Amino acid sequence: MGRLDGKVAFVTGAARGQGRSHAVRMAEEGADIIAVDVAKQLPTVEYEMANPDDLAETMRQVEALDRRIVAREADVRDYAALKSVLDEGVAELGRLDIVAANAGIFTQGRADELSEESWNEMIGVNLTGVWHTAKAAIPHLKAGGNGGSIIITSSTAGLKGYENFAHYVSAKHGVVGLMRTLALELAPDMIRVNSVHPTGVDTPMIQNEMLYGLFAPDLEPDERTREALGERFKALNALPIPWVEPVDISNAVLWLASDESRYVTGVTLPVDAGATTK
Repeated sequence: MGRLDGKVAFVTGAARGQGRSHAVRMAEEGADIIAVDVAKQLPTVEYEMANPDDLAETMRQVEALDRRIVAREADVRDYAALKSVLDEGVAELGRLDIVAANAGIFTQGRADELSEESWNEMIGVNLTGVWHTAKAAIPHLKAGGNGGSIIITSSTAGLKGYENFAHYVSAKHGVVGLMRTLALELAPDMIRVNSVHPTGVDTPMIQNEMLYGLFAPDLEPDERTREALGERFKALNALPIPWVEPVDISNAVLWLASDESRYVTGVTLPVDAGATTK
């Protein structure tokens, strides 16, 4: 018997990385999945983003667990498109219980040097996109009459400041305010809202030349290896590790999605190897 048997989860940014991990981990515990990803390159993002084949692989992995999945391409900044996908998924799968608002991008730049496009794209995806996700989901959660759980992916950057990421830090702090407000507004319907705050996670969002160059400008490009950068990343954490794995975040999301956390709401949950303590 799974911890999410009979439930349906909506996961944004589901094509790879944390989003795929969340979808698969919840499917392992019995949930059917509605999966969304933009599945294309955005103009300000320097690393290679997910594509339709990645989203198809998420679908394959969920179906291999004998769970149902509705997977579609949509941009979380486009509320009408996002709502259409979710409505379709709920109509096919019959209900909605869990929301993992995970879609996000990562770019860098000093606050006074960021382009308008970079700022607007970051806030659009990482903050407005989370609001759109919740806005589209709330009517379905309320209609079910079974309560529910919304889990928002923030970051250690939602709890402290970092140089070179003013737009990212602003968005990730912003979703904490949104989470706390939603937790109050939705409590009468037994819908819980929480946020998770990862340190660096071993996904393409950090394993790329843009971030390697930022963390190791003193090294030649051919010296900026995963191993060399791992030593730099260790300095961010209290535990002597460079980064966590996607499943480490998924296990926290799973707990917040399950009845094991049935009275937990309005919480900022770090999964950060002690980064916010250090």
